[in-house]
Amino acid sequence: MKIAVQTGGPEERYGVQGAYRAIAEAGFDAVDANIDHLFRWDDIMQKKIPACFLGDEKTCLEAFHPWKEGAAAAGIENYQAHAPFPTYIYSPDDPAYNDALMDVLEKTIMGCDYIGCHKLVIHPFFLAYDQQLSREEEWANNIDRYSRLIPAAKKYGVTILLENMFTVYRGKLYTACCSDIATACRYIDTLNEIAGEKLFAFCLDTGHLLITGQDIKETMLQLGHRIEAFHVHDNNGTSDQHLAPYMGVLDWNRFIEGLREIGFNQTLSFETFNVWNVVDPEIAPEMLRVIAKTGRMFARRAAE
Repeated sequence: MKIAVQTGGPEERYGVQGAYRAIAEAGFDAVDANIDHLFRWDDIMQKKIPACFLGDEKTCLEAFHPWKEGAAAAGIENYQAHAPFPTYIYSPDDPAYNDALMDVLEKTIMGCDYIGCHKLVIHPFFLAYDQQLSREEEWANNIDRYSRLIPAAKKYGVTILLENMFTVYRGKLYTACCSDIATACRYIDTLNEIAGEKLFAFCLDTGHLLITGQDIKETMLQLGHRIEAFHVHDNNGTSDQHLAPYMGVLDWNRFIEGLREIGFNQTLSFETFNVWNVVDPEIAPEMLRVIAKTGRMFARRAAE
């Protein structure tokens, strides 16, 4: 089992090139490339599409080049990546904007292939929690939008990963799309049936699972072979803190048991960017090494 970590965190401090060097030096095999930084949440909500997604193919791919160059220079793999999110905004008066977001996602799939990465997390959107859409409408719209990405996924050989979500609305925590694991399985199976081949899989976010009060091992067993990636991180059970394992309250023994029982042998990726905000800059690189060692320990114990 290989070990990866997201470029976000070290990327904010060292830039993309420096992040890859730091990650390689810490002992990781691969990264989760934060190409979502090309189009961040605030800009999406303000409908400010970056120029790189509005130009031709060459202009677009130039924007992805730092992640391609960083991986090559550091000698590590871009195992998985994260697409911009949210992927849909409830905007009945401006449907063209959501079509433009689909174009952004198609170009992100192209960029993913360009950097040598063939697993891309694309969040499902979720609007049922505040009754903007019913659960049935949310399902139908997600199926429609993911289905529209199938030609690009086939063309570039990229597996699209869905993720378990939650949200906080007016101070209240809500489960969101794919937090119900039976529904998550249904999404993956339905989309692969539509695609006529395996183009969709699951990225299990351990921190989100903890916040929504679900058992990590039972969830992993229910998803089984559908899991092809992870966002591994910890928290206090109430806030999405993105901490290193053992800095929160998740039962990591149950996680290791889950890895063992589903026979997971792909790359285990950590989404621990907030560690860079909660520890002193002097010891942040050492924390990165500790996270890599933790991943090695998880892999070793899962294989026992």
